[in-house]
Amino acid sequence: MIERYSLPEIAEIFSDESKFRRFLEIELLATTAHSELGVVPRDHAQTCRDRAPVVDASFVAEVSERERVTDHDVAAFVDVVQQRIGMPAAAWIHHGLTSSDVVDTAWCWMLRDAATLIDKALVDFYEALVTLANKHRETAMIGRTHGIHAEPTTFGAKVALWALQVRRDRERLSLATKRISVCKLSGAVGTYSNIDPQVEKYVGNALGLVPVPATQVIARDRHAEYLWACASIGTTIEMIAVELRHLQRTEVNEVREGFSVGQKGSSAMPHKRNPISSETLTGLSRVLRANLQVGLQDVALWHERDISHSSAERIVLPDSSLLAYYVLRRATKLVTNLEVDNAQMLCNLNSTHGVVFSQSVLLLLVASGMSRDEAYRLVQELAAKAISTGTNFKELLTSDSRIKLSPQKLDEAFDLNSALKRSQLVFDSLNSADA
Repeated sequence: MIERYSLPEIAEIFSDESKFRRFLEIELLATTAHSELGVVPRDHAQTCRDRAPVVDASFVAEVSERERVTDHDVAAFVDVVQQRIGMPAAAWIHHGLTSSDVVDTAWCWMLRDAATLIDKALVDFYEALVTLANKHRETAMIGRTHGIHAEPTTFGAKVALWALQVRRDRERLSLATKRISVCKLSGAVGTYSNIDPQVEKYVGNALGLVPVPATQVIARDRHAEYLWACASIGTTIEMIAVELRHLQRTEVNEVREGFSVGQKGSSAMPHKRNPISSETLTGLSRVLRANLQVGLQDVALWHERDISHSSAERIVLPDSSLLAYYVLRRATKLVTNLEVDNAQMLCNLNSTHGVVFSQSVLLLLVASGMSRDEAYRLVQELAAKAISTGTNFKELLTSDSRIKLSPQKLDEAFDLNSALKRSQLVFDSLNSADA
């Protein structure tokens, strides 16, 4: 991932130094487990632990240099570790293991830790949305379908629905985290031919990972599910970002992204204040969905394994983790600093001269005895006239002899509070743990 979208606390998880530290710990734990079973002399296992190299930049460089000879990254890693520890104890490093035992267990360990950070970011984003929703529970605005004015709603209800979707994203991530928090140390084709299952169990317990049946590799549907959870987070954020982009258009102007001191909206036009965060989030969500496609294609491997998935995973697993975390942090900042123009929302709601209450009028006419189609055509005619002439819809209804409704009934039809009286029900779901 490019540095622009890499936040240090999660980027560190996928650094070469972090990866090789995990490789080393898996190797050392396996050696200790072998010693507990009497396969490896206890003093040799302890020597491996005592003389284990410090994994730093120089270690990574040495592994890279060795890989130019071996043309195999794990073999190069094992060679360097054994050289640093020294014989005879080092001979027991990687005993009974295949490369994927180390690599796949390390991947799952890294993804589990990344998911923990992503979950914390999800919680922060959810809480920011709940705060915004509660602040604007009664902020009336026009609801739009097909981009066209429909009926009144509240900005708080809109945001509350976003929060509920984020809650579902957290549930999806939780399931994916459980699915990926596994390990495998079962040898070349997963049959434990040269390693006792107790070694796998020992390592899993130490790392908080659950041993699972496998071929040479852990089944990639697990990784695909993790990528789906990341892509789902991105898609939810895109849904929110697209809505905020529309609401920020000059002609709408109902919300505005926070604008810091010294910020410039355009290099050429000083008046510009662009929805840059919303647009950035929209773009990054496309990358998350594209990475999911790679993850799904990585599920089908030849026989007990091939490495067609390996090169792709080196890109999409870290990148999706980093991006899911980044978009959550960026989106949290966006909604926290969002400027909501209550007056403009009300102005836009009233800009179509009251036709947004057309359904209430239609239902009153039906209740008065008029057929639905006749009532629909009549209301449609007068609503179109109100828009084309800029005339108040209620006044047109009052002056039309075909409308047999009392002034009191018309007042009820055009009462904004009455239209919004049930808009608060979404908050019941927001406050329910079962929603």
